[in-house]
Amino acid sequence: MAKRARLTSSVPALDAATRELVRLAAVIASGTEGQIRAAMGHIARAGVPPVWVEELVLQTYLFAGFPRGLNAMREWRRASGREAPERDDGERLENTAAWQRQGEETCRTVYGAMYERLRVNIRNLHPALDAWMIVEGYGKVLSRPGLDLKRRELCVVAACAVLEQERQLHSHLHGALNAGATPAEVDDALAVVDDLLEPATRERVVHLWSRVRRD
Repeated sequence: MAKRARLTSSVPALDAATRELVRLAAVIASGTEGQIRAAMGHIARAGVPPVWVEELVLQTYLFAGFPRGLNAMREWRRASGREAPERDDGERLENTAAWQRQGEETCRTVYGAMYERLRVNIRNLHPALDAWMIVEGYGKVLSRPGLDLKRRELCVVAACAVLEQERQLHSHLHGALNAGATPAEVDDALAVVDDLLEPATRERVVHLWSRVRRD
């Protein structure tokens, strides 16, 4: 019988709080409402910095949509007892020019040598998608200071894996490395969500990650 591929990490390379955050990213992206509620209850007691959780939930809409982002933030408010801030830089629309500059810088970090090709490819899909990717995605959201880019990218890897978005997973596996993650840390992030993957999905993720590691 063929040995089933697994995403394993013999010794955790990530700290416990980051592993909890990566796991939460996957549950928010693909779990049921009950699973998300349970995960929020757990992470509220797990010693994860609350700002990390809120930043993860905020970035969720980029990869899993507003409905999951809204539901996750609702469950976080209930589980943590924390109230929303009265004001946030994300509501200051006059920051658009700054978000564009920050977005270009962050996107260039994530994509490295592939950045210019990415911009051409996305613009060829639709100019609005290119602008939104930079200003909204990489600028307004992923450049926020509450969570470092490495942890953000590891969470994106987890979300893309469980959502079976292989093109984006390929990009963000590279992105995690470009943002400072070690191969062992990516191994660990994938191991954290191994049990959330269907067998066929796991096989594809194992194969894709092995390709990225060889690049």
